[in-house]
Amino acid sequence: MSDTPPDHLSTNPRSPHFDMEVLQRGIGIRFKGRERKDVEEYSISEGWIRVAAGKTRDRHGNPLTIKLSGEVEAWFENPAEGDKAADAE
Repeated sequence: MSDTPPDHLSTNPRSPHFDMEVLQRGIGIRFKGRERKDVEEYSISEGWIRVAAGKTRDRHGNPLTIKLSGEVEAWFENPAEGDKAADAE
């Protein structure tokens, strides 16, 4: 597995951008220079994130989200399994 996070990732299992293996490693997101822990979906190349809009739900029980535009940075919080450089530390 590469050491750069995907360009587009979602936490919703119904999304085509959902990837459980990547999410299990942990993804850190910095949006407009501030670290965020409430990101539901992001796109680095398009420069946006989706976050929950309070406790509001849609008719299917999913949280309503709002799209925020700005500079997005992403990184892995945990090293990949079998990463020899991380195992040496």
